[in-house]
Amino acid sequence: MAVTAVSRNTGVSAKKVKPVIDLVRGKRVEEALQVLEFLPGLAASRVAKVVKSASANAENELMARPADLTIVKIFANEGPRTKRFRPRARGRANKVMRRNSHITVVVDQQEGQ
Repeated sequence: MAVTAVSRNTGVSAKKVKPVIDLVRGKRVEEALQVLEFLPGLAASRVAKVVKSASANAENELMARPADLTIVKIFANEGPRTKRFRPRARGRANKVMRRNSHITVVVDQQEGQ
């Protein structure tokens, strides 16, 4: 039985999160956390936080050890945008869109265990 963890409104755009997610898709949880630990940037720490949360959820719900868990699904969707305006010359204004994302991680026990 799969267990999920979701982080909403992360403050990082989905475009920046997706390359990080692609690195850990299908890996064991421990291996994924080691990879994420040494990646630079805010996106890697946010993804690591959600993977740890999914692992803890599986530990509590399935009584599974973190060593037996693999990342079955992981994806990032676009969240709500915060819209702001920046003043420009001659009384004009430009739009500033601050993008958010929702990160979802699904973990399950490895097959054959």
